[in-house]
Amino acid sequence: MAVALRSFRALCARSLSTTSTPSPTSTSLPSAVALLKSQPSHYIVASLHERRYLLTPRDLLTVPRLKGVSVGDVIRLSKIHELGSRDFTLRGDPTIPSETVNVCATVVEHTKGPMEVIHKKKRRKGYQKHIRHKQGYTRLRIGAIDIVDQKSSMLLPLPEHPEAQQYPISV
Repeated sequence: MAVALRSFRALCARSLSTTSTPSPTSTSLPSAVALLKSQPSHYIVASLHERRYLLTPRDLLTVPRLKGVSVGDVIRLSKIHELGSRDFTLRGDPTIPSETVNVCATVVEHTKGPMEVIHKKKRRKGYQKHIRHKQGYTRLRIGAIDIVDQKSSMLLPLPEHPEAQQYPISV
């Protein structure tokens, strides 16, 4: 019984230590970008207001109020951590260079959340206070994800949305 158990453990250890065919990994950025560009649909993981969001084109994203932008403004997302498709993923360290991916978001509206009531009370003193407020939010529509070839980017300037602006906010 002990011999059979030892051989079973050895068999399990061998099966765990062997690996199947590894997935294709690319060490150079231009070849990885070319693989991603050949895929039909893409997603990104971007930071807005120090939070990461998984975004695809035409997504509607609600973030805390962005000051200094108005409805209709186009913002270029600069902190992109990951770019991927169904088969391939490109991760930045910590971000992907901005000349590789171009993603713009349009400000759709500024809105407010539901009424929040904060109740403060001090026991045995008769002190009660109600604070009411509505949190402000900005809604963004994510545009197309443009992947720029490294070879063509050496010759041409970075394609941008004509109205896109870099705002000094942490987008």
